[in-house]
Amino acid sequence: MKSNLSIRKSWLLAISAVFFITSCSDETTVFENPEDNLVNETDQSKLLNSVSFEEAGVLDIYEDPSASAKRYNTTGKAEPAGDYPLTLVAQIDPPTFTNGENLAATHVALDGDYGYVSYNTVGQDYVGAIDVVNISDPNNPRVTSRVYYTNADLNSIAYDNGYIYVAGGVDSEQSVTATANSLVAKIAVSGGRINTSNISYGFQEGFNATDVRIVNNDVVVTSGQDGFVVVYDKNDLSVKNEAAFSDLRSVAYNGNELAVLDAAEGVSFLDTNLNTVRSIGIQSDFGIDAKRTLDFLGNNIIVSEGTKGAGVYNSASGSFVEYLPILTNPDNAEPGEIVTNGVAVNDDVLLMANGAGGLSLSETKADNTVGVGVIELTGSINYVASKDDYIFAASGKSGFQIIKLNRPSESLEERCSELSNYSGSANLNVNSGEELAYSGSKRFNNVNVNGSLLLCGSWTVKEGVAINANGLFEMNGTLVVGRNNRQRNITINSGATLIVEGDLVIYGNLVLNDGASIAFLGDDSVIAVTGEVIKNGDVTVTGNFNDYYNKF
Repeated sequence: MKSNLSIRKSWLLAISAVFFITSCSDETTVFENPEDNLVNETDQSKLLNSVSFEEAGVLDIYEDPSASAKRYNTTGKAEPAGDYPLTLVAQIDPPTFTNGENLAATHVALDGDYGYVSYNTVGQDYVGAIDVVNISDPNNPRVTSRVYYTNADLNSIAYDNGYIYVAGGVDSEQSVTATANSLVAKIAVSGGRINTSNISYGFQEGFNATDVRIVNNDVVVTSGQDGFVVVYDKNDLSVKNEAAFSDLRSVAYNGNELAVLDAAEGVSFLDTNLNTVRSIGIQSDFGIDAKRTLDFLGNNIIVSEGTKGAGVYNSASGSFVEYLPILTNPDNAEPGEIVTNGVAVNDDVLLMANGAGGLSLSETKADNTVGVGVIELTGSINYVASKDDYIFAASGKSGFQIIKLNRPSESLEERCSELSNYSGSANLNVNSGEELAYSGSKRFNNVNVNGSLLLCGSWTVKEGVAINANGLFEMNGTLVVGRNNRQRNITINSGATLIVEGDLVIYGNLVLNDGASIAFLGDDSVIAVTGEVIKNGDVTVTGNFNDYYNKF
């Protein structure tokens, strides 16, 4: 009955296991002409200022569950040096506009130099937005285009060949165009700009569209609560096939077959005609209208299961493999806030968005999944996506956070192959007279050089670097020091030398004392100093380099 539609709106925000449902506003904009309900953000300063670098820099990973429960203090020291030298690139504040002040990020699609972010609204109104974020410069992401939807929630987004596809909900009672509450839209995008002049729409049954996935020449959309999985033609969004389910939350594709997550039943694997060929019954409480995702991982499929964490199942046999637990239990979290909302897989890395439990990172080795720890981020982590060298995490009022994995490139690994991998302390000390050389990808607390040190690979340093009198530190690859909200320095003392071949980022100062030297090799080295380059006396700077912030 139509009288029930407005009170059954699925918020599908990944911020809680349970949401309170209220009736829709009588002021919902009529969906007569879809373009009339779109607002392009033309204020470039607003787009520019939506990117925050306040907390950019080196991220710790709390490896001990008891320590990670206190992840907001920074006194913990990881011993030995940790894997995964992650850095926070920036945070994107959620869009705001008149009658759209409560938007929250719901999904992200990554392709090349761009991330495409969808938003919906906490509360009774149907309001959404789309951001395009240029991530080609890892030190300076920019929001290049933003569109507000004044009458629709957007719960999921995908990108393919010059178009973004968004799935969400509209109040069909207030629309003369929408034939059902669940919608999918195809929108052109080029060079980081959204083109709203020619948008195609499709509608399907279900109280809200929950997920969208591009599969070859098709667009596959799921809708929750008495909804469907629908296959649309990618060209014109005409319906090719559909199948009814009770409460769909997500769809995944591994190159061979589709899998859908039904909160009422579990996981169903579908053939090309959307017939269920096998299923995995799951009895977990998936919450009412809460976002839950699934993803393939080799021969397994990973399911976000709320308070249970992530369930791992063999995708062929359906047999249970293991639960990946939520690693933290913060004292200040409300019951129901510590839930696995989403999972993402990037090569051998598995990420879990655990709400107030943070963003956890695990690594997969053969058939085993081993928890590494919880990444040092603020906010409740509601959704995660990862591709190439980036992680995107939606974190409520803390915005959308862009994280760089800082994986060494294949060419860098080849250059470093003759060196032994570092496996020592997080506090790296090189004594006078010592000559040490290592390859690898590690997180340090601090580096103190009195002798000679070569580091080839990707490295982060949480507390700072000191190159003491007559010391030599050579870096080849990537080195990041400090964080904007806890700035740290690289200090080069009298007679000491720092040699840079690659990318050096300092969230703090570069201090060159009298008699110090810094040399850049090759023509492609970059140094980005957010603080100042302080020259105390007669110092030597040689070589060609990109002074990113013009501090020299």
